[in-house]
Amino acid sequence: MSITITGKNLTIESVYRIAHGFETIELHPDALERIRRCRSFIEKKIEEKEIMYGVNTGIGEFSEVALNDEQVKQFQRYLIYNHSAGIGEPAPIEHVRAAMVGRINVHANGHSACRPEITQTLIEMVNRNVTPVVCEKGSVGACGDLAPMSQIALLMMGEGEAFFRGERLPGDVAMEKAGITVPGLHARDGLAIINGSNLITGMASIQIYEIERFLKQAEIAAAMSLEALMANMKPYDVRLHKLRGFQGAVTSAENIKKIINGSDLLGKVKVKVQDAYSMRSTPQVIGAARDQLRWTREQIETELNGIGDNPIFIPEDDVVLTGANFQGSPISVPLDMLGAAVTMTCVISERRLNRLLNPALNVGLPAFLTKGAGMFSGHMLSQYTADMMIVEQRILSAPASIQSIPAAADQEDFVSMGMNTALKTRQIIDNAYGILGIEFIAATQALDFRDFTPGNGTRAAHAAVRNVVEHLDVDRPLFHDHNEMMKAVQKREILHALESEIGALKTY
Repeated sequence: MSITITGKNLTIESVYRIAHGFETIELHPDALERIRRCRSFIEKKIEEKEIMYGVNTGIGEFSEVALNDEQVKQFQRYLIYNHSAGIGEPAPIEHVRAAMVGRINVHANGHSACRPEITQTLIEMVNRNVTPVVCEKGSVGACGDLAPMSQIALLMMGEGEAFFRGERLPGDVAMEKAGITVPGLHARDGLAIINGSNLITGMASIQIYEIERFLKQAEIAAAMSLEALMANMKPYDVRLHKLRGFQGAVTSAENIKKIINGSDLLGKVKVKVQDAYSMRSTPQVIGAARDQLRWTREQIETELNGIGDNPIFIPEDDVVLTGANFQGSPISVPLDMLGAAVTMTCVISERRLNRLLNPALNVGLPAFLTKGAGMFSGHMLSQYTADMMIVEQRILSAPASIQSIPAAADQEDFVSMGMNTALKTRQIIDNAYGILGIEFIAATQALDFRDFTPGNGTRAAHAAVRNVVEHLDVDRPLFHDHNEMMKAVQKREILHALESEIGALKTY
């Protein structure tokens, strides 16, 4: 199946599916016509010698330096060379593909002024799985993701490197093997590839897709722990949350009640009048993360379908506007906060884990969930591992969007540092899979000791966990269990098993 790129229809789901190779793309004929019209417009301006930033001038501090006709022809090559200044290991292939798709969608709006051949070549690279080698680090998230996007642009000159069919190859070799013609770079072409926060946006799109499903799994783990701790379920009455009015909390409460539906806990088991905060405020906490997620999705999808360029060419008004639509702050701020919200969700997960393990708090469960306390330590050390990862998450949750360091002789004196945000949010999510996996293990172990019938969803989740990790009867090395469970959470195995049993949980 192919997704048609129009400039205005790109969604988080589309980016995720294209980035992971599940879909190909094609350019809508109207978008191609817009690109052609804009290119004709700029070519006329070049002939008329109108001064345009990055076309016939230098960039950054050199924006006042005008270029002669011969320099205009060569400038894009040197622009890409000097901006290919990243460092570090190659970014994951799906991140680079997501960035390329985002940039193609920007071009489709018809305000970037590159030749159509440039956009079409990017499309062929996506469809034929030629992925430029792009260093993870180097972008400051303003003037776009210049360093990483420049490594993509090197392929347009048959230079750089690319992954193709499992090999890391010189750029010209990869393009030749894939049957893609190298288009070269003419006036404006290079800057039209690099001048937007597309790698940040691509990474954020993938992260949002994952977090939407992570929060559902956080609710499943919470429901299992609540059942194991014999919680009072009145705090999960949806009427309570509708009265306050936050949609995230309403959704979270609805999901948890759906998971627990059919449980003896709902009327057949004696429970406390009121539980600790970590047990009764889960809808408010995960709900707050859901509300943040909703805003972040809105911001990222706006960016995916917006015009992130400088300058911006408007043929219908016969005008070239210089500005700062490349600035990453509108996406780095919500992404910063989303990372912190994931950390918050993990903190309350760990507090439920603590109650499952602590004999003073776990409502009659064996200490550390082992019947051989003293000889055996059960899941005592699992909490250590979760705690370590949470501390790392807390460190990573400090916002990068306030960490600007001026560059380019103070011409670029405020930058978003959005790439730092995207990179650290990735680490926060990866840790979250492990932390939640440990709660799943502990909650499943705890339920093994209860003699009442849990909810329909809880039973499905319990069975899914047991497909990965066996009951801990006597102590064994736990690192294998932790790692396998972390992978299961990342692959959403528990979510899939539960939803196939009781139906889909709500996202918003």
